[in-house]
Amino acid sequence: MTDLIVDRILKDILVALNLPAALANRVTFGGDDRLPSCFPVSDLAAASIGAACAAVATLAAAGGRVANVSVDYRLASLWFGWSIRPEGWAMPSPWDSIAGDYLACDGWIKLHTNAPHHRAAALSALACEPTRDAVAAAVAARHADAIEAAVVAAGGCAARLMSRAEWAAHPQGQAVASEPIILWDDAASGERRGWQPLPDRPLAGIRVLDLTRVLAGPVATRFLAGFGAEVLRIDPPDWDEPGVIPEVSLGKRCARLDLRMPADRDTFTRLLAGADILVHGYRADALDRLGLGATARQAIRPGLIDVSLNAYGHGGPWSNRRGFDSLVQFSSGIAADGMMWRGANAPVSLPVQALDHATGYLIAAAAIRGVIARLSGEGLTCARLSLARTATLLSDHRTRPDDGPFVPAQESDYANAIERTDWGPARRLRPPAAINGIPMQWDRPAARLGSSAANWD
Repeated sequence: MTDLIVDRILKDILVALNLPAALANRVTFGGDDRLPSCFPVSDLAAASIGAACAAVATLAAAGGRVANVSVDYRLASLWFGWSIRPEGWAMPSPWDSIAGDYLACDGWIKLHTNAPHHRAAALSALACEPTRDAVAAAVAARHADAIEAAVVAAGGCAARLMSRAEWAAHPQGQAVASEPIILWDDAASGERRGWQPLPDRPLAGIRVLDLTRVLAGPVATRFLAGFGAEVLRIDPPDWDEPGVIPEVSLGKRCARLDLRMPADRDTFTRLLAGADILVHGYRADALDRLGLGATARQAIRPGLIDVSLNAYGHGGPWSNRRGFDSLVQFSSGIAADGMMWRGANAPVSLPVQALDHATGYLIAAAAIRGVIARLSGEGLTCARLSLARTATLLSDHRTRPDDGPFVPAQESDYANAIERTDWGPARRLRPPAAINGIPMQWDRPAARLGSSAANWD
């Protein structure tokens, strides 16, 4: 039955990409390991990675026969967690000490406080001391709805626990349900003359400007770098994600610009003019306020492949709400279903941040589909995706739970090569998929934010 699930998810994604559903016949799945969940998390992992690889194979084929793709269930599942294993050093925890699940007087709420300004917003809304006990006491005295509204109004990130039925009846849930997996917007053709994909390195010569943070966007651009794209990540001067960057900066150069400053904005404009793909995860109005809205971006770089993502969908009252994978799981009923499945007295989220990772591979596939479209003169060069719509994709294919044991990463799961990261040596999981004649490999080790200049090589 699970093989049918992965095929169905894969075909849904291929249709969303405007690629032939028959392309699924080129993708095979091996292995039997499944992450324990009442949702088909490992099937989503295998299908989303398989779809992104199928897009790569289609680009490389240049109208000829598409290479076969094979996906390993176990490795796909592991890549939805952590792909890096430090050797002689350790990564800090990606979670702030206050972040997590709290019981209000009428239900559960999740606070996401990993970013300092989100932490400050939550503490301001709760008017309490910055300790977990103090936060728990403040939350216990109030209604979950009121806490969510106060934290969001203060510029923070929170989500009360909803059932899938509540989400389906919620205006935002209804808006997400009406959206396709990928929203396509036509843009004028701007074919890069003279560029053609290399058979064994299909994205070599493609420049990707990365304006994303944890976690979906960086996963997408890491995948693109794995097939030869030149990825330049841009972060503001004061931003860091120490618990995540060694994981997701593989294959990229990382620079800093303050887009609020005219000189840095001019530098960004020059970078954008030389880019082929822009991936961004800012809220809908953020780039507009900087004079870099969708129309302006196309004027700067006609035919730009422009891929954006947000948390809660592109229509409805929450389309501009800050959010993260774990919050969308709370809002959309996934964590509530997990609690019912386990018979637990607290929410049970997915075993990995599957919405982030799956959306990341969908973003990568959409970007590659944009390259294919630009070469063929189609208009499919601007795409919008969301974590909430990926949650719907997962929920739509829910069948029986997978509750078997899943063995953590073993020595045999890692590649032999040592990756010389900016933090020290590390091992990386073996690639989760293989395309005949097209290796997935990275030309650069993981690097610190701000370690490169803001220019194209």
